[in-house]
Amino acid sequence: MSRAESTTPDTENQQDDSGNVGDMQNKHWEPFATNLCDQPSAQAASVQARQRRRIAQLEEKLEALESGRAVKEKQANYYTSQGRAIRRVVVLFDNVEDLVAENDRRYEDENEDHTIDQDRLQAGYVTLSTTLPWLFRKGAEMEYDEYTHMLKLLRQGADSARGDDTSKLKALVAEWVNRDLKPEFPLDSDDKHTRGFSNDACGRLLCPAELDWNNPAQVVLLRFREKCSLFTRVRTGIRDRSEGCIVTDLSFPAYLYDNYTANPDDLEEGLFKSKILLQGYKAVFTSPSSAKDVEGDGDGADVIQNNRRAKKSFNGVSKVKKHVAQIINMRKVTPRSIAYIACLLRFSLSSVTSWRSIDGDFDYAQFWCTIVDFFERPPGRGARRRVDKLLEWWNRKIFGRSQRNDISDAAKASLSVNALAKQRAQRDDAAFDSA
Repeated sequence: MSRAESTTPDTENQQDDSGNVGDMQNKHWEPFATNLCDQPSAQAASVQARQRRRIAQLEEKLEALESGRAVKEKQANYYTSQGRAIRRVVVLFDNVEDLVAENDRRYEDENEDHTIDQDRLQAGYVTLSTTLPWLFRKGAEMEYDEYTHMLKLLRQGADSARGDDTSKLKALVAEWVNRDLKPEFPLDSDDKHTRGFSNDACGRLLCPAELDWNNPAQVVLLRFREKCSLFTRVRTGIRDRSEGCIVTDLSFPAYLYDNYTANPDDLEEGLFKSKILLQGYKAVFTSPSSAKDVEGDGDGADVIQNNRRAKKSFNGVSKVKKHVAQIINMRKVTPRSIAYIACLLRFSLSSVTSWRSIDGDFDYAQFWCTIVDFFERPPGRGARRRVDKLLEWWNRKIFGRSQRNDISDAAKASLSVNALAKQRAQRDDAAFDSA
């Protein structure tokens, strides 16, 4: 009994011990089993976190790319818009590279003689540096590829502006000619095929100054020394491109002259004073609406009216779009801008439908150079004074009578404000000396 009694408690203890061990094992494995069950969701959460981080990184890169693209687009638009002044006031056919090359050549060959064409290019370089003062400084800081890309954008802007101006004048010239000359066959604002020398109104304006489109009493000498009525020869001869009536850039067209008529004894009289030339200049540089009034003697009525509208715009009443002269900070009429308008007007009067430098026997590039040289290379002091007087007339016509910046120092000294300051100083000096 004693043995059985001693055995039983041992067995029970073993069972209790085994039971306790099982419970401990179950408690040990329960967290592990739970982790095994939660592992897929934890992995999914980790994947989502990585994806969110990756998306955030991509969004940052995209934002940086878009920001960089926006900056480049803004820069490109700036260069293009700045380039719009080049054809209008600097050079009509040459490129910026040509101007820079000529300036560089002069620095390398200081003692070398220069041709007229080279002097004209150098003058264009100076004009460009004042029109776009940032250009050469900016270009010096750029890599070559970036610099050439900038020049490409400038050229695109320049050619685009010329295209816009020719389109504008195409319709306006038809309106002006129809209203002022009243041709038998009016000009179509959209069709250029009816213009040129086939149209009597356009022919009269395009006719060389040494010939008279409407004078039947004048005669010309032909190759075989036979005479015929100029009234017949001019119209048919020009149209047939006969000898003695060939139209080239060596002749100033009648549309450049006051009343569209030249004085054969003084071909400078009235030159560059025509109504249509003023209209074309105003339409491009100040606004098409300002071109309606060119008869005044430069009282600046349109400028005053623009200032009034600008004042309203400042007060929030209305808005006025800046014109070209304001955008490019142009305060004076320049010889190259006159030459630009003269070329565009001839193109608008012609029957040629697309812009080109050569129109039959007429060379637009040489025509532009001839007009520029007339202003920039006068043969003497007398011619220089006449050119200066002509430009003063142009400034009154386009920008009004305000010439504050042109007042000389001597003239300023005699004005009451400065004169009073001088008088007060003299009185103080006299009082000091007498004390």
